[in-house]
Amino acid sequence: MRGGAAAERNEHRYVPFGIKLMITYSLFIFIPVLLVGYAANLIFTESIRERTREINQGTLEQMKDNIGYRLKDMSRISGMLYFDNNLASYLRHYEEGWVSYEATTKQLLPKIQTTIEAANNKMRLAVYLHNDTLPEIYHNYMDSDPLSAEGPRFDLYHIDRIKDKPWYTEYPEEQYGATLQWKQVEGDAKFGHISLLRRLVDTNDPILLEEIGFVRISIRLTDLLESVDSAKIGDGTTIYATDEHRNIMFASGDAAYNAGEKLSEERLSGYWVIDEEIPQLGWHLVALLPSDMMEKATGEVRMWTIFISLACCVAFSLAGLFISRFYSRKVSKIVRVLDSFQEGEFQKNIRFKGKDEFTRISVALNEMGRSIDGLIQEVYMTKIQKKEAELESLQAQINPHFLYNTLSSISRLAKFGEVDKLQRMVLDLAKFYRLSLNEGRTVIPVKNELEQVGAYINIQKTKFGDGLQVLFDIDPAILRYETLKLILQPFVENALEHAWYGEGIHIRIVGRLEEGRIVFQVIDDGVGIRPDTLRQLFDPAESLNVGYGIRNVDSRIRLHFGAEYGVSIASRPGIGTSVSLTIPAQPQRFPPAGSSRREGP
Repeated sequence: MRGGAAAERNEHRYVPFGIKLMITYSLFIFIPVLLVGYAANLIFTESIRERTREINQGTLEQMKDNIGYRLKDMSRISGMLYFDNNLASYLRHYEEGWVSYEATTKQLLPKIQTTIEAANNKMRLAVYLHNDTLPEIYHNYMDSDPLSAEGPRFDLYHIDRIKDKPWYTEYPEEQYGATLQWKQVEGDAKFGHISLLRRLVDTNDPILLEEIGFVRISIRLTDLLESVDSAKIGDGTTIYATDEHRNIMFASGDAAYNAGEKLSEERLSGYWVIDEEIPQLGWHLVALLPSDMMEKATGEVRMWTIFISLACCVAFSLAGLFISRFYSRKVSKIVRVLDSFQEGEFQKNIRFKGKDEFTRISVALNEMGRSIDGLIQEVYMTKIQKKEAELESLQAQINPHFLYNTLSSISRLAKFGEVDKLQRMVLDLAKFYRLSLNEGRTVIPVKNELEQVGAYINIQKTKFGDGLQVLFDIDPAILRYETLKLILQPFVENALEHAWYGEGIHIRIVGRLEEGRIVFQVIDDGVGIRPDTLRQLFDPAESLNVGYGIRNVDSRIRLHFGAEYGVSIASRPGIGTSVSLTIPAQPQRFPPAGSSRREGP
């Protein structure tokens, strides 16, 4: 016996409750902690990167704004000549001699000098005039940097000197007050300059806007881009100023470049790129930030996130280990008691300290151990009662009173010489009892049940004559199923004994198939059942003398098929009664019992 118990324990090996609890705890604690840590790291890292990018982009925007300010300043300087009507009127006079000399010395040169002095940056102003009566005044720079030359910082030329230059001939059409162009012309690229190009027009005719001169203001790129300093962003960064064709015009940082060299994708690889456009020039400021610069900013956050996540995991692991051990010990005690119960040792008890669910479980287990024998006996008694109920049902099938009445009717028919009726009643009685016995089977085909109630009705018709009218309304589809025997006859008998009203009674027997169920109905137009009697029919505690046959059929159906099936009754005094019997539609397992002739419904 002990060897068998040991073998049974070996067969029921399983993962201990403590390990299951620890695994569950880990899944619901560690995974969320890791996910939260991972999400926090992503959020903080992205936030730092975005913040760093915003700061550096803001710095680049400040540089762009400073460049824009210098460009606007040069535009303002050129506007001092462009919008001066007096200057335009002098440039329109084509008189030689003293008049030309006076216009040059008293009007043109002072205006140019005033314009140069108003500039905030060192510049060189070149004015090209259509009025060839005015003298040319210029320097011979001998292939040197014009902005490095000594003396006045302006030159006066006749327009003939540039009329064939592409940068002049391709200059866009004039829109008053708006047309100007920044471009590297002549020796600007060689000396690192850039020039502002602008027409001087005759404003007396605002429609034609006749050109009377052309202005070129040259400044150093280093002066224009003085604010572009990679040190303002950080070590290792480089800032390029590129033209509209991505040619490098200027760079701040350690990167080596040649003027006019393209800023290729290869040069951008491995960097964080911030790009800002300079609208007035059509140029771009491109800042290259080393990727490790971002990594340094986010590395500390990542390390702290990992450290906090690991610390949480360690703390939760210790807590989970304590909790799992605490509860697994209690569960192990409960399992040992259950094993003892399984082996038949019901006297073993278990006790827990405190007031919790485990304490309640221990009390319940102890009580269960003490009452298990009684429960077993109760199960045995339930089975015995079931057998007794079946036996009582079988005994109720053969009603001595019915047999006595039928035999009395047979005797009376014999006395009066009604041989045909006598023969028919004897055959129906024999058929009734043959179908009732049914070779000892409780479950019979629906056809046999209908034949049996038909035989019973035929006997009663011989007795009552025309006072009994019975109509069968049977769906042929139910004939291929089976049912408990003697579930219809008790209700027909009940109607004949208790529902008879006046000189006759009408009974209708219905059978139909509804959604996998068979529903029988026995409907009469008798006296009906009073509400208090109807209530007592299914309540044995109310009266043991009321509705025994009805309760018997209902109990048999429920016992055999389940609580969802059974008998229901609807009745109104003076109108009649409708009894419904519901059983499952189960196919036949046995062929219907044969008969010598086709009788019944």
